[in-house]
Order: sequence, then structure tokens, then C-alpha cells
Amino acid sequence: MSEALTLAGRCLRMNRRDPEALFMAILLPVALMLVFVYFFGGAIDTGSAYVTYVVPGLLVLCAGYGSAGTAMRVTEDMRTGVVDRFRSMGVTGTPMLAGHVAASVVRNILATAMVLSVALLIGFRPAADPLAWLAAAGLLLAYLVAVSWLAAGVGLLARTPEGASGFTFFLMFLPYPSSAFVPIETMPTWLHGFAEHQPVTPLIESLRALLLDEPLGSAPWTALAWCGGILLVAVAASNALFRRRTR
Repeated sequence: MSEALTLAGRCLRMNRRDPEALFMAILLPVALMLVFVYFFGGAIDTGSAYVTYVVPGLLVLCAGYGSAGTAMRVTEDMRTGVVDRFRSMGVTGTPMLAGHVAASVVRNILATAMVLSVALLIGFRPAADPLAWLAAAGLLLAYLVAVSWLAAGVGLLARTPEGASGFTFFLMFLPYPSSAFVPIETMPTWLHGFAEHQPVTPLIESLRALLLDEPLGSAPWTALAWCGGILLVAVAASNALFRRRTR
């Protein structure tokens, strides 16, 4: 645990030395929200103010953008030989990757807070009580941890930071064929099955229900099952890949 915390501190210090990347990780989701709300929102009928509908999906979208930075930093560590130095000091793969994941979660929390702050300024009016806010934060945190570990595994697979960024495009794209920006019923019929049963849809529906005081149904449990499954697979695969790359 102490090694993971030390390495998380290292990753956060690296973020301070690269403010442009941190700024873009925060700016892009905010810019997307403004584009969707002000450019497209007037043409999309969701039964309520569009900013109210779209914000839960944008909170999930932040995690995808943040994961790209995690994958790139893991790849850079592998490419520059930093990992070999850590290995010579007796540091194993789990603390090193956990440090990157912890730093990623902190970055994503900052980005999420910024998106939510801007959303409140432009008209987002949640109806959640403190318990619902806590549940929404817990679900979003579970997803952040899961996708950050998945991004760490992608960083071990890629040979260049650019390649790692390309691999994480799928994570950034995943909220689009979901209920994040438009109701699934408005999509082509052949897309309904994927949009309804992919990982982020139950998470977005859960956040929307919690923040807007709507019926929850089984969506939170489905979202937690997806997050738990992704996390277990990502941790196991990342540790196996680390051993293979460093043996």
C-alpha cells in the first residue's frame, strides 16, 4: 500500500509538470457539453431540458477521456525504462499500476467536478437528496476505478504512447451508442440491442435516476456488476501483462 501511494504521488507530480494535458482532459468534456447543449440540444426532444438529460452521460464520458492519459503514461514508463529501475528496487507490478490508477481517479474527479460545476451554471438542476448524491458518487467512482485499470492494461499492450491513446478510443466512444445523448428508442433498430446492454448504459441510467429523483429499477446493480467484472478482468490481465513484459 505504501509503495502504491508513493507511486501515485509520483504520477500526480507528473501531472503538475504537464498542465496542458490536464487542462485538455478537463476542457474537452466541458466543451462537448456546451456543444451538445447549445448546438444540438434545441433539435433533440428528450421530454425535459436537454442539459438535464445529457449531464449524466457527460460525467461518464469524462472517465473515457481521462483513461487515455493513464494508458499513455503507463506506456511511457515501459518505454523509457523507468519500470526496470522500479523492479531493481523490488517494486512489483501491482503497486506501480495502482499508482497510475490512483492518479487517474484523482484527475477524473477533478474533471467531473468541473463538468458538474459548469452544468449547474448553464441550467442543470438535480433533485437528488444527500443519500442519492452519495450513491451516484459511489457508482461513478466504481466506474472510474474499473476503466482506469483497464487503461493501465492497454498501456502495457501498446508500444508507443500514441498507440495507447488510439487503443483507448473505444472507451471514449462507448457513451455515444448509449442513452447518454439521445434516447435509445430514437436509434436505428439494429443498434438497440448493443445500446441497451453495453456497460455504460445502466450506469448512465442509474446516475440520471439518482440525480433527477426518478425510479431506479435494477440499473444500479447491473452497473455495479459491469464495473466489478471489468475491474476483475483488468487487474488480472494487467498483472499478467506486466509479468510478461518485464520477465
